[in-house]
Amino acid sequence: MATAESSPELLLSQRAVSLGVTTGAVRLLLRLEGGVVLAAAIGAYDFLGGGSRMFVLLLLVPDLSIAAYFFGRKAGAFAYNAIHSYLGPALLVAAAWRLDASPTFLLIAAIWAAHIGLDRLLGFGLKYPVGFDFTHLGAPATSRFARRESADDIAGDASALERR
Repeated sequence: MATAESSPELLLSQRAVSLGVTTGAVRLLLRLEGGVVLAAAIGAYDFLGGGSRMFVLLLLVPDLSIAAYFFGRKAGAFAYNAIHSYLGPALLVAAAWRLDASPTFLLIAAIWAAHIGLDRLLGFGLKYPVGFDFTHLGAPATSRFARRESADDIAGDASALERR
């Protein structure tokens, strides 16, 4: 007889957590937080008087960090995560405030935070070095890994990638 502690759903959830993948309501909450950050960053950018041309031109610049994947999965994940962490925009705001720098630095920080928020809202999370599609938010809907049946299927894919 299956108990609540050994139900298939609970075992699958425990397996996903052991893989470092968020699922269910936690994943939804993290994605919604990304949307809130996106809206707040756009609001801050507008409040600071930023122009739409600069916003559009710089919004996708953080994705240039993907080029580090040419040097391998570990280098790619490291560079992508360094640029796609909220620490970067926060440190830029702190430095601009402390150094009484040009408001341009605050505008760049807002664009940067908006980019990260948009990525999180769309399901693109911080990367694991086993492969580009393995993130802390699971795989984005566009990924072939998002269509896997279970966390065990994803674990099998991750193991196969690690052996390469």
